[in-house]
Amino acid sequence: MSTADLGPLIITRRSGSEPIRANGETMGRLGEFWSWACSDLANNTMRGILAEYLVATALGAATGTRTEWDTVDILTPEEWRVEVKSTAYLQSWAQSKPSEVSFNIEPTSGWCPQTNTVLPDKLRRSDVYVFCLLHHHDKQTLNPLDLDQWTFYVLPTRVLDERCPSQKSIRPSSLKRLNPLETDFTGLQKAVATCAEGTR
Repeated sequence: MSTADLGPLIITRRSGSEPIRANGETMGRLGEFWSWACSDLANNTMRGILAEYLVATALGAATGTRTEWDTVDILTPEEWRVEVKSTAYLQSWAQSKPSEVSFNIEPTSGWCPQTNTVLPDKLRRSDVYVFCLLHHHDKQTLNPLDLDQWTFYVLPTRVLDERCPSQKSIRPSSLKRLNPLETDFTGLQKAVATCAEGTR
C-alpha cells in the first residue's frame, strides 16, 4: 500500500439509516448505535460536542461534519474561527453537590489532519471564544436539548491573549470581569458577529 492511499478520509454526512451488516445481513442501523452511544448528553464529552453543534447551528456552520482535534472547533461561512467551551453544574453521575464550573482556555498545540503533524507553537488559534454554560440547577428537569437551560458568553480571543495570556482555565465570575457578550441561543449569531468583526 502506497502512502498516497493513506491520506485523510473524506467524511460524508450520514443519515442514521445506514445498515450495520454481518455476512450480508442487516444486524442494526447506525441510528441505533447513535442512540446507544450518545444519549447521555450530560456527561462532559457529549455535552461538549452538543455545545459545538449548538453554536455551529446558530452560526450556519453545521452543514458538514465535525472534525475531531481540529485547530478550531468551527469555521463559519464568513471564515470566522470559533472555539467552543462548555461547562455545567450538573453531571449524569451521582453528585454530593453541584460541580465547580470553569472553562478551559489553555493555549494549545494545533494538529493538522491533512499531514498528521502537530503545530509547534502553543496558541489560541480562534478569532472568538464562545463559552457555553448549562446553567440549570434542578437535576430532575435537566435537559441539555432545552436551549433555555443554557447561557452563552462570547469574547474576542485577543482579550484572553491580552488579559490571560498563559492561563489554563477561567471561572464564570472571572470571565464576566472581561466583559463578554452574554446571550441566549437566539442572540448567539449577533454576538459572535460583533466580536469577530472587531478582529478583522
